[in-house]
Amino acid sequence: MNPTQDELQGWFSRLTDFKRNRFHPLVWINGEPEIGENVYIGGLSEVNAKGARVVIGEHCDIASFVAINCADSHRKCIGLTDKAELRDITIGHHVFIGSHSVIKGGAQIGHHSVVAAGTIVDPCEVPPYSLIIGNPMVVKPGYYLQQIRENS
Repeated sequence: MNPTQDELQGWFSRLTDFKRNRFHPLVWINGEPEIGENVYIGGLSEVNAKGARVVIGEHCDIASFVAINCADSHRKCIGLTDKAELRDITIGHHVFIGSHSVIKGGAQIGHHSVVAAGTIVDPCEVPPYSLIIGNPMVVKPGYYLQQIRENS
């Protein structure tokens, strides 16, 4: 007997705090993020919107092992404050986020941008058509603009 994906997700949801979602049984969605149509989120990724507004535009491709997390608790952990810092995240339409990337609270990623695998996106405003790469991150504004114009 091979269980269906819906059955597997039901079992997994009962065993963990992973809510049912339209993506993959092993995608952890916390809070109520606003996620557009035709979005793919790969397994073992996290979208944490608990306590802040997280918006993911339409037609995005988010690879496996990606963390999109509005919360930062490092200052709380070391005793500098009593609560975690919660900041909004906005990801525009047609954004690709590579595997093992981290999108921190306060990040605003413009439409038609690419976050390279393994990149840590700090709080900032990234213009549309950009390539974001590395740790520390480097933003290459307009990196894809000419190619998209040529293909239109």
